[in-house]
Amino acid sequence: MATILITGGAGFIGSNTAEYFLNKGWRVIVFDNFSREGALRNRLWLESFDAPRLKIVEGDIRDFTTLRALVRRADAVIHLAAQVAVTTSVENPLHDFEVNALGTLNILEAIRRAAQYRRATPPLIFMSTNKVYGNIDTPIALTPTRYYFTRLRSGISEKTQLDFHSPYGCSKGAADQYVRDYARIYGLKTVVFRSSCIYGARQFGTEDQGWVAYLARKALLGEAFTVYGDGKQVRDVLYVSDLIRAFDAALKYIKCSKYISGEIFNIGGGLENTLSLLEFIEILRKKTQNPSVAYSFAEWRPGDQKVYVSDITKLKKTLGWKPFISVEAGIDRLFNWLRSAECTEH
Repeated sequence: MATILITGGAGFIGSNTAEYFLNKGWRVIVFDNFSREGALRNRLWLESFDAPRLKIVEGDIRDFTTLRALVRRADAVIHLAAQVAVTTSVENPLHDFEVNALGTLNILEAIRRAAQYRRATPPLIFMSTNKVYGNIDTPIALTPTRYYFTRLRSGISEKTQLDFHSPYGCSKGAADQYVRDYARIYGLKTVVFRSSCIYGARQFGTEDQGWVAYLARKALLGEAFTVYGDGKQVRDVLYVSDLIRAFDAALKYIKCSKYISGEIFNIGGGLENTLSLLEFIEILRKKTQNPSVAYSFAEWRPGDQKVYVSDITKLKKTLGWKPFISVEAGIDRLFNWLRSAECTEH
C-alpha cells in the first residue's frame, strides 16, 4: 500500500486530492498549517471519512525537520502548500518568499536526502502558476465582454518567456525553477504544473484568490463584490477533478519512465473553457435568478493579466490527458456544493 504526502492537504485542491487518493486505496498524509479560510472545515470533512489510512499533521512548510521525517514515509509527494495571493505578496514579500520559495526548497532537500534511507526517492508534483509568465507581450484585442489573443491560436505554451511579475510571481517562479533543476542536477523525479484558474467544490474562495467560488458565493448570499479592472479579463478555468486526474497520470507515468521527469506542463481548461468576469456575472444572474447581482469596479491590481489561456497541447500529447468537465457542468457542480448550508453560513 503506497503512501502519498500532500502539503497544503487541507486546502481546496489538497482536500480534493486527499479524497481522490484515499478512494484509490493509498495511505494519505495531509500536511497543513490550517491558516487558510476553509482549511479547518476541510479537515473535518476529511476526518468524517473515518479512514484509518488518513493521517493529518499540523505544521509549517518552513519546518524542515518535520518535512524530512514525513518525506521518508512517502512514496509520492504533491506539493500544494503556498502563499497564494498576489496582494498579500505585495504587502509582505518576505513572508511570501519564505513560504513559496524556501518552503519548496525544503521539500526538495527533504526528498534529496531521503536517498540516504531508501533505494528510490519519491516523485514530486509541484503546483506552479501562470503568473510566472507575467504580463505576456503579445497582441490582444477587445470585444464588448472580453479580451482575446489575436495571434496565439492555442493560448500560452510552455515556450513562452518567463517574466516574474509581482513578489508572488517571483517566489513561485523561483520555486518552479528549483523543482525543474533538482531533476537535472540531482536526478529527482519531478513534474511542474503551471496552472490557470482551478475551481470546484471545497473552495472557500476569497477576494484575492479563488475568484470563481468567491463570486458565486457572494451572488448566492446577495452580497456585493468588487471587480478589479474592467471585468473583461479572461481566464481558462478547470474543474478540480480534472486537475487531479492529471496528477494521477503524471505519477503513473513517472514511475515507469524518466521521460517526463523535470518536465513543465501548462494546465487549465484551454481554449474551450474560458470565461471573462463580465460573462461570469451573467451566469451568476441566471444561476441565482437575480438580474441585479450587485458589484462595483475598482482599479487594476498589480500583476493582473488581461487575458491568459493555457495551451494544453503538450499535456494532452504527453499524458493523454484532456479536460472532461465543461464550464457549464463545472459551474453546476460548484453551485450544487455552494448551496449547502456549510458554504453559505458565515
